Amino acid sequence: MGFYLQGLTVGLAYIAPIGMQNLFVINSAMTKTRRRAMITAISVIVFDVALSLSCFFGIGTLMQRYEWLQLAVLALGGLVVIRIGAGLLRSKPEAAGSGVTRANHDQGGNAEDLGKTISTACVVTWCNPQAIIDGTLMLGAFSATLTAAQSTPFIVGVETASVCWFIGLTLIISAFRDRFSPKVLDVLNKVCGVVIIAYGVKLLAEFAMAVL
Repeated sequence: MGFYLQGLTVGLAYIAPIGMQNLFVINSAMTKTRRRAMITAISVIVFDVALSLSCFFGIGTLMQRYEWLQLAVLALGGLVVIRIGAGLLRSKPEAAGSGVTRANHDQGGNAEDLGKTISTACVVTWCNPQAIIDGTLMLGAFSATLTAAQSTPFIVGVETASVCWFIGLTLIISAFRDRFSPKVLDVLNKVCGVVIIAYGVKLLAEFAMAVL
């Protein structure tokens, strides 16, 4: 139990700071129906779990060893992240109430919406090479000090933190979103979009500096 709690604590410390993942989940919970927000949270959790497992077992060393891989992630990631932010600037919050019209809309656009959500969750999780390297240094440091028997409860604790954080964040924000007017939701949507675009510009700037 001690190593599980240690992993849980480390996992929360790793994902709690505001970044692209949290902004994506927060924006979804604020501007989408609860059902779609939960799909977003689950998608992010899947990719976050994959990322933390990869960091725990040292995928960040590949980024450090192969410079072309890091440059490719910076360039493609920056462009895609900017596109995601621009999409948020153009989007409109959905009505919080439930109804037949919205339910039919959800059913009709399920495949397209699910694909977009999954691809975006992948981008905001995996298109930041520095986060991958930092995660490898932190989780890899623990991995190096733990035995095989200790590693299992530790990494399970890390993954539990991911599940609890993103599900909890989504449920809490969704529960209070009705207190905000559509105008406020639209402003928050645009703020998230601007911040995400800034992340994308930062990635492209790092790419340019690395190339030059």
